[in-house]
Amino acid sequence: MPSFQEVCDALIIALADEIISEEEFVVLFAQYKPQNPEFPYWTYDGFDFENLDPHECKAEFRFEKHDLPLLKQSLRIPDRFVCPQGTVCSGMEGLCILLKRLNYPCRYLDMIHSFGRPVPELCMITNTVLDWVYTTHGYRLTSWNQPFLSRECLESYAIAIARKGAPLRNCFGFVDGTVRQICRPGKNQRVVYNGHKRVHALKFQAVALPNGIVANLFGPVEGRRHDAGMLKDSSVLAALQQVAYNPAGDVLCIYGDPAYPLRPQLMCPYKVGDVQVLTPQMRAFNKAMNEVRVSVEWLFGDISNYFKFIDYKKNLKIHLSAVGKQYLVSALMRNILTCFYGNMTSDYFDIAPPTVDEYLS
Repeated sequence: MPSFQEVCDALIIALADEIISEEEFVVLFAQYKPQNPEFPYWTYDGFDFENLDPHECKAEFRFEKHDLPLLKQSLRIPDRFVCPQGTVCSGMEGLCILLKRLNYPCRYLDMIHSFGRPVPELCMITNTVLDWVYTTHGYRLTSWNQPFLSRECLESYAIAIARKGAPLRNCFGFVDGTVRQICRPGKNQRVVYNGHKRVHALKFQAVALPNGIVANLFGPVEGRRHDAGMLKDSSVLAALQQVAYNPAGDVLCIYGDPAYPLRPQLMCPYKVGDVQVLTPQMRAFNKAMNEVRVSVEWLFGDISNYFKFIDYKKNLKIHLSAVGKQYLVSALMRNILTCFYGNMTSDYFDIAPPTVDEYLS
């Protein structure tokens, strides 16, 4: 079915070529109604960062007002964004539109009063900025060549975890998978159906550090995939074989749940099958490690609690929106929030996260 704009263009061409008369043009134009309602966006003022209330800024964008210019500078946001159809917005406005969209599962209609733009423009700006952030900074969730992943830093993470009672003295982080519900797709439903949770979903795998940073985030993959399969596809073990050492050259490891295989760089709980019976010492080891491993669940919770849009499954429609990209960018923004303000994990292990300049250097 043609769009409203295409119908208008066709009628104008037909009138110009004298295929139809002016009376016929008026009748045909009146008969065709646009499918999307036109909201009076022109009655609202445009975006003005200087006049934003600091409390409103914190509530709508998750960052303090005085930190947003630093965030823009650290992310190297361009002075302006140009959408494919020509819409132009400033870099700060584009960043705020993206943060507002991810902050809560609101409609674009609900954003009109804040930015004074029509719904199609808000949608295109959101997608343009989302693509730019992912393309420019998405590697920060996959690369192991970063300052906060140096051998000295990894050793400090292992010391912090051991200080909280972990019997595994060379563990510097935790690995786990998360199931993110999505709207039931019209096609290939079995591919994304997770039989364990009994939901349609995408899955991600994260490596969490005790300083509250998600060091590595792999995904999305189909909801039916097993955690061990994600581990193989992510090549995390191959990367750890290259980087997981302390300054003395000793092997460091991450810790996961029983679904993962046992490797020098990947430890998991004792379980029946690997041993005939669990001794009291083995049970005590499992309990102590599980008490500190729960921090990775805190980080998954932080991502969806601070950017609730990704937790509203009715808006997460694959083939219609970039569902996986939205989650990855939300995780990146949650990492940046941690650099600014810390989080529960960094407080629990009493180890400071990197500064925003160090993280985005």
